Amino acid sequence: MTRYLLPLGIFGVLVALLFVGLHLDPREVPSPLIDKPAPAFLLPQLHEPNKTLSRQDLLGKVYLLNVWASWCASCRDEQPVLMQFAQTRQVEMYGLNYKDQRDDALRWLEMFGNPYVASVSDTDGRVGIDWGVYGVPETFLIDRSGTIRYKHIGPVSQADLDTILLPKVRALQGAP
Repeated sequence: MTRYLLPLGIFGVLVALLFVGLHLDPREVPSPLIDKPAPAFLLPQLHEPNKTLSRQDLLGKVYLLNVWASWCASCRDEQPVLMQFAQTRQVEMYGLNYKDQRDDALRWLEMFGNPYVASVSDTDGRVGIDWGVYGVPETFLIDRSGTIRYKHIGPVSQADLDTILLPKVRALQGAP
């Protein structure tokens, strides 16, 4: 009888862990990059591939970096929200086009609109890996010193903008 207690106890612990895991929000995956310098990058701009954009070019400003792709269904869901938000000009938003073909990405932006000040092309996904991208879309909030202050996993909704991102942006910009 006692020889069954250990396996039964292990089984009970596994069931308890599974039960707890089912109630966690998958969007709240902790990023080891929060409060650390944003990874360095130098990538060609999507619309003008002969021009580049780097982390250094963005120092001194608060900005959002949105990771997106033309093949991403969830990116299509968030695009109207990003388009409307870009019109407010509350913070600059840059795009990181992830593991995509340039022509497909340009066609997608033409079809759904372009909310970005500039978008860079990460065709092999190496920069996305450096940024800790789990999947697209993801949105990062970076401060003036180039430090990542927040990471949003999944499509950004209007509620996410209003309750999470904008208050953090305003705090970093020193606005009331």
